[in-house]
Amino acid sequence: MKLFDVMFGRPLASDEAHSAQISPAVGIPIFGLDGLTSAAYGPEAAMTLLIPLGIWGVQHYLLPIFGLILTLLTILYFSYRQTIVAYPNGGGSFTVASENLGDRAGLFAAAALMIDYVLTAAVGISAGVTALVSAFQETKYGPQLHQHQMGMCLVILAAIALVNMRGVKETGFVFLVPTILFVGTLLTTIGVGVFEALSTHGHPIAHSMPPPPVDNPTTKLAGWLLLYLLLKAFSSGCAAMTGVEAVSNGVTAFKEPRSKNANITLTVIIGILIILLFGLSYVARAYGVTAMDPNATTYQSVLSIEVAAVFGRQWFYFLTMGSVLAALSFSANTAFADFPRMARAIAGKDYLPHVFLLRGRRLLFSHGIYALTGLTALILIIFRGVTDSLIPLYAIGAFLAFTLSQAGMVMHWHKTMDAPHRLIKMFVNGLGATATGVTLCVLLFSKFLEGAWVTALLVPILIWLMMAVKRHYTRVRAETIDPTPLRLTGLEPPIVVIPMANWDKVTEKAMRFGMLMSPMVKVVHVDSDDSDTLGKVWEEMVLIPVRASHMAEPELVTVKSSFRTILSPLMDYVLKLEEDFPGRKIAVLLPELVVRHWWENLLHGQRVQLLKLLLLLKGNQRIVVVNIPWYL
Repeated sequence: MKLFDVMFGRPLASDEAHSAQISPAVGIPIFGLDGLTSAAYGPEAAMTLLIPLGIWGVQHYLLPIFGLILTLLTILYFSYRQTIVAYPNGGGSFTVASENLGDRAGLFAAAALMIDYVLTAAVGISAGVTALVSAFQETKYGPQLHQHQMGMCLVILAAIALVNMRGVKETGFVFLVPTILFVGTLLTTIGVGVFEALSTHGHPIAHSMPPPPVDNPTTKLAGWLLLYLLLKAFSSGCAAMTGVEAVSNGVTAFKEPRSKNANITLTVIIGILIILLFGLSYVARAYGVTAMDPNATTYQSVLSIEVAAVFGRQWFYFLTMGSVLAALSFSANTAFADFPRMARAIAGKDYLPHVFLLRGRRLLFSHGIYALTGLTALILIIFRGVTDSLIPLYAIGAFLAFTLSQAGMVMHWHKTMDAPHRLIKMFVNGLGATATGVTLCVLLFSKFLEGAWVTALLVPILIWLMMAVKRHYTRVRAETIDPTPLRLTGLEPPIVVIPMANWDKVTEKAMRFGMLMSPMVKVVHVDSDDSDTLGKVWEEMVLIPVRASHMAEPELVTVKSSFRTILSPLMDYVLKLEEDFPGRKIAVLLPELVVRHWWENLLHGQRVQLLKLLLLLKGNQRIVVVNIPWYL
C-alpha cells in the first residue's frame, strides 16, 4: 500500500458517498466539540473581566451572567431545530439568509461565518495548549512550555488538518474517545463539586487552594462603569455559544433521515453544554475560584484551578487536564467539518473560487481544508497562540450569522403558507433573531475597542472580495457564452511558429507536428552569439528531406540578439506576425523536455514556461500555445 494511502486513506469513488455519512453519535465529536469545549474557556472569558471585582464579583455576578447566556442558548436551540427541519440539505446562515433575505444579507452571513470558523479553530487549539501549560505550571517544565505555546499550536493544527483529510466519518471515530473522556471528567468534577458544596452548606474545603484574588478589588464601581464591566463579561462569556450553527450547516453529513439525526445530535450537544456551563460556574463560585492574568508566567486556567480545588493535583486532575487538552485542540475540527461545506455553498453562487466546489480523493472539499489551515495558522502566529487575545475578536461573526439566519427563517415561514404551526415557528425564530441581534449590539459596544473593530472591518472587506469574484465569473460567462451553432466558414490552417535553439530529437518532433498542422511553418532561431548553429544544418536536416517529399518548405527566421536575451526577441516576432496577418490564427509550438524526477527540473532552464506565460499574458484570442513534450 502506498504511503499516501496510509496517511490519507484510499481514494473513494463517487458512488461511495453514502458510506461516508455519519450517525448522531459520531456527529457529536464532529459538530459538537466546538460547542462542548467552550465550557472550558467560556466561564474563564467572563471571569477574566471580573478580575477587578475580586472574589466579590464572582460570587455576585457569575451565575446571573451565565443564566442569561444559557437562556439565550436555549432560544437558539429551538430556533435551529426548526432550521434543520426546513433545510435538510444544509441550513447554514449563508443559505438561509441568501434564499430569504437576498444575496447581500447572505454575503454578510458568509463573511461573518468565515471569520468565525477561522477563530473557532484558532481559539480551540490555543485553549487546548493553554490547558497543557496550566497542568504543568507548578513543575519545572511550566515556563518552557509557556515559551513554546505558539509552536505547539501550529503542530496541533497540522495534526488536525491531516486527520480531517481522511474524511468526516474517520474523523468522528478518532475524536469520539477524547469527547467522551472530556465530558465524563468534567461531569464528574461538577458532580463531586456540587455534592461537596451542598454537603458543607456552601463552604467546601479545597484540596488545592485556589490562587488568591486581586489584592485590591474594586467592589464599588460607579453604576455605568459596573454595567459596562458586566456587559463586557457577558460578551466574553458568549464565546461559549459559537458552535450552535455547526449542526445545521452539516446536515448533509448525516444518514437518513437527515433532519431527525441532526436534531438528535444538536439536542445532546446543547443539553450537555448547558450542564457544563452552569455546573462549572457554580463550582467556581462555591470554591472561590477567580481568573488569573493570562500574561503572567504563573498563569493557570480557571478550569485547572477548579479541578485541582475539587480533587487536588492527583491522577484524576492530570486525566481531566489531558482530556481537556485533547478535546480543546480537537474542537477546531468543528470548523474543519463546516468551513469546506460553507465555502462550497458560497462558491456554488460564484462568490468564491470554483476550486472550493471540487471533491478530493476522499470525497472531501479538500481546498476548503487547505484554506482554513492556512488562515488559522496565520491567526495563531499573529496572536502568538494566546486565547485571551483572540476572544475579543470571537463571537461577533457567530452572532451576526445567528441573527441573519433566524431573520431569514422568519421570512421563510412567512412565505411558506402551508407549513403546520407556522405562526408559532415564526415567533420562535423571531425571538431568536431578536435575542441574538440585541446580543450582537452588546458585543460590538462592549468589545469594539478591544478588537471587535477588526471583525467589523473584515466583514465588509470580505464582502467586497466576494463581490469581486462574482463580477469576474459574470464577466467570464458573458464573454464566453455562445448560443450560435458551430461556424465552419473562413477556416484555414494556422501560421505555425516553432522557437528552436538547435536541431535534436525534441525539435524534430515539434517540426513533424507543425508540418502536419499547416503548410505555413516558421522556425524562429534567436542567434545571441553569432554562431548560427541551426542555420548551418538547416539545409541538410530539414530542407533536403522536405523537398524529397514534395512538401511545403518551412521558413527559417534567424533573429539577432545583441544583448543575449532570448524571450524578448521571440515575443516581438510573434506579436509582429500577429499584426501582419490580422485574419490568421498563430499556433506557437513549444518543444520541452519532461524529466522523470521533480528535482531534475532544476538542472534545466525554464524558458519554455516563461515564454508560455508571456504569450498568454500579452497575446490575444488568435494566439494558440501548444506544448510538444519529449519524455526522458
